[in-house]
Amino acid sequence: QVQLVESGGGLVQPGGSLRLSCAASGFTFSNSAMNWYRQAPGKERELVAGITGGGGTNYADSMKGRFTIARDNAKNMVYLQMNSLKPEDTAVYYCNAIVTRYSSFTFRYWGQGTQVTVSS
Repeated sequence: QVQLVESGGGLVQPGGSLRLSCAASGFTFSNSAMNWYRQAPGKERELVAGITGGGGTNYADSMKGRFTIARDNAKNMVYLQMNSLKPEDTAVYYCNAIVTRYSSFTFRYWGQGTQVTVSS
């Protein structure tokens, strides 16, 4: 079964840094695009960053230049390095996998999320 387990969340001060990790299992990781999403209270879930199996990346405009997504296919891990954190970055951050099953069916899988709180 597909499993995504996030870790690394916590409380940080504005301007600080944090690295989130997502451990993936149950699918061919190297062939799957991986994403980070976040959701703040009262807000819709939004895309933070994505990375293809080949290493191509994309970022939401508000995160570009501050956040970096990376993957380690040998370890089935995806990371989100967050720098210059702002209070508005406070949210639950979710790891997401886009997995193809049964030849042509694509599914999105989600981790349970990890809380990031940016506050002084």
